[in-house]
Amino acid sequence: VICVPSGNFGNITAAIFGREMGLPVKRFIAANNANDIVYKYLQTGEYNPRPSIQTIANAMDVGDPSNFARINDLFKGDWKKISSLMSGATYSDEQIRQTMRQCYDQNHYILDPHGACGYQALKDLLLDGEVGVFGETAHPAKFKDTVESAINAEVAIPERLAAFMKGEKKSIAMSKEFSDFKKLLMSE
Repeated sequence: VICVPSGNFGNITAAIFGREMGLPVKRFIAANNANDIVYKYLQTGEYNPRPSIQTIANAMDVGDPSNFARINDLFKGDWKKISSLMSGATYSDEQIRQTMRQCYDQNHYILDPHGACGYQALKDLLLDGEVGVFGETAHPAKFKDTVESAINAEVAIPERLAAFMKGEKKSIAMSKEFSDFKKLLMSE
């Protein structure tokens, strides 16, 4: 069983494609934060996108996950087939904080907010006799303040991440026209 913290559903979609090509996976668990559009679809068969809700697991703040269309297309819109292959769970910010705290206290492992959703969903939905893996999506130091306040401990920042975080953000202003983008690419 593979459990993936899911926002835009890219990673779980790739894993499902892998299964369809022969990867030996029994089923999938999509772990969601308050942006639970696909979770509700799995329960009801109705897909109702909405504006995203800001959470502490911000990479999962997606109100209309574009990759879900790939899953839907792969199974020709068959809700029964999709919901038999994938289940879901959804967690509030407070539940995510509590999971980070409990995992740290019990296992001395520091989860980031996204991984906390995956870890908890796997704990909640893994059946007896099943073997499960959850995806941890980012280093907890990327969410240092949130994680430290949840676990009441300091999170060490790895040297490479610290160097990256000191880097200068760079951007190039550009119109939405493809011709301008192509011109930029071809200019150097």
